[in-house]
Amino acid sequence: MVGYNLSLVLQSRVQGFKAEHLHQLLYQDRLLVDAWDKNMAIYPIEDWPYFERYRHEELERLQNRSTEVLSILPELREILHTKGPSSSLDFDFDTIVDWSWAPTKASRAALESLFYSGELIVHNKVGTRRLYDFAHKHLPLELMEQPDPNPSIEAYHEWHVKRRINAVGLLWNKASDAWLGIHWMKTKERKEAFERLIEKGEIVPVEVEGLEIPLYLDKQQMPLFEKVKSGDFVQKKVSFLAPLDNMLWDRKLIQELFGFEYRWEVYKPIVERDYGYYVLPILYGDALIGRFEPVFDKKTKELRILNWWWEEGISLTTELYGEIQEAIVSFKDYLGASNVSFSKEGKSVKVLKDLKKNIL
Repeated sequence: MVGYNLSLVLQSRVQGFKAEHLHQLLYQDRLLVDAWDKNMAIYPIEDWPYFERYRHEELERLQNRSTEVLSILPELREILHTKGPSSSLDFDFDTIVDWSWAPTKASRAALESLFYSGELIVHNKVGTRRLYDFAHKHLPLELMEQPDPNPSIEAYHEWHVKRRINAVGLLWNKASDAWLGIHWMKTKERKEAFERLIEKGEIVPVEVEGLEIPLYLDKQQMPLFEKVKSGDFVQKKVSFLAPLDNMLWDRKLIQELFGFEYRWEVYKPIVERDYGYYVLPILYGDALIGRFEPVFDKKTKELRILNWWWEEGISLTTELYGEIQEAIVSFKDYLGASNVSFSKEGKSVKVLKDLKKNIL
């Protein structure tokens, strides 16, 4: 592993980023918050009121939880009041209940229910273990008391469609993984939201050569779009993308635009993987040029590059090798690695040998 997805997203965009920067914004400065959107996500605390509908739905769901969960809530709240930030390991409720992915302890189910309904927030993390505390202790009261800015379900759908368009950059009005998690929105509601946004002039169509249908852009992003279109804003640099980067949410769109087929193979059996366990796409300017499989050894502080695959037709120039070298150095610094090594075995030994020769 070379970091959690959220950190990988930021290292590809923020020069000099380190995981502790995100930790500080989340758990010290409290400018960001862990919460549910498309999946578990992180967003600015200013967005909290927009998800009131989610929290209200979860509160109703909480009231219909199993007796095993509901019965421990008073004692669980009392322990949190007394002890402060706690994880499921800090409670002695050992009853097993059915839960989202698999049966789990009632204490974990209760904590997550209170978290999803907004009573608790993630106060801190120790590795992947969440410590919870009461939201009102850490979020501004005026923020928590703000009404939902979207007065109707239609307004909410318009807001969330624009949010997803901005998250990816450009999106089409068709079925897509990029729309996952928008509550109460199916095909009909999505199309209607698009129609209203187009009519209001809040999103604009963008014709892309080779695509049969238009993509859509938030109108507020037009100045940036014009800069990119003119070629003045395209950074000719190499970036390593997170496997679940928001840019990659719609993999069919990525294949249409870049000719790049990408699948996350973490959950695939080894014999069924085309590439590897944790493989990162490589972006160079406005092209996806390959992918590689890195591993970070925390004990030896070594970044090991196990495999590297170029896309077909990539011209391996001196300029490209120079940008790759800069990207690897930046990635090494992000991880806190002291050195980099290239595997001498595996699926791409020759490519790694050539890469090492040209960048070191």
